[in-house]
Amino acid sequence: MAAFAEGSPCWVDASLPDVEAGKRFYGELFGWTFGDSAGPAYGHYTQAYSRGRNVAALAPKPDGRMPTVWGVYLHTSDAYGCAARIRAAGGQMIMDPQPVGPYGAAALAADPGGAVFGLWQPGTHHGFEAQQEPYTYCWAEVYTRARDAVDVFYAEVFGYVPQDQYADDDDTGGPAAEYRVWSPPGSRPGTDTAVLGRSLITDAFPDIMPAHFLAYFAVPDCDQSVATVQRLGGRVTADPFDTPYGRIAVVADNQGAVFALLSEHRVKTGT
Repeated sequence: MAAFAEGSPCWVDASLPDVEAGKRFYGELFGWTFGDSAGPAYGHYTQAYSRGRNVAALAPKPDGRMPTVWGVYLHTSDAYGCAARIRAAGGQMIMDPQPVGPYGAAALAADPGGAVFGLWQPGTHHGFEAQQEPYTYCWAEVYTRARDAVDVFYAEVFGYVPQDQYADDDDTGGPAAEYRVWSPPGSRPGTDTAVLGRSLITDAFPDIMPAHFLAYFAVPDCDQSVATVQRLGGRVTADPFDTPYGRIAVVADNQGAVFALLSEHRVKTGT
């Protein structure tokens, strides 16, 4: 597949209390198969496959106090240089770049609003072998309360080209960019080229909701997949609803990791 642009989501993984339970859940929900555990040297990382192509991974939480969560990794050709830009732009490094054997280099960072994301500099592992197909990753958004600081941060770190979608005017008398999509540097802005979205955590959300990244997975039928999530012991945090881009639901797996489901949005028919 084509190389990922700088700042494009290139990988996702779930940190779970019980990887075997995760394999049963996602194996039935998405039809994924799984490789062998990578062993203690690599944190028992387990690759997930859709029709033989790597699409995600599951990993046991090394510390029970860590969140049960789906993580999103952004591609970079230079993790060390990107980490320096993150610090200069007001972000924080949670884990400095470190090599992961021959596979690449990984890091964890937080933007000025507190949303955590990963960096991946590829070695032999380049990222998704399939995406934007049924039962694979198809989109990601960062949810934040710090709109202005976050918008400046991602522009400075990754050079994203923005396009805003406006709602009502804000209290300063100007338009409020309720939703923004980012395209890679040098590209034409718009939904056709966008690789990441930014949404606001408004008063409609619980006060305790932290800033976060939300990974979306493509499904042929959103409502049917939601029913499967519930049957498998997961829960629904946002019931299916229609948007101009397709039908969306936000769910949590049977261990609490939150993710979104999309049907008929940025989804290609598999071959």
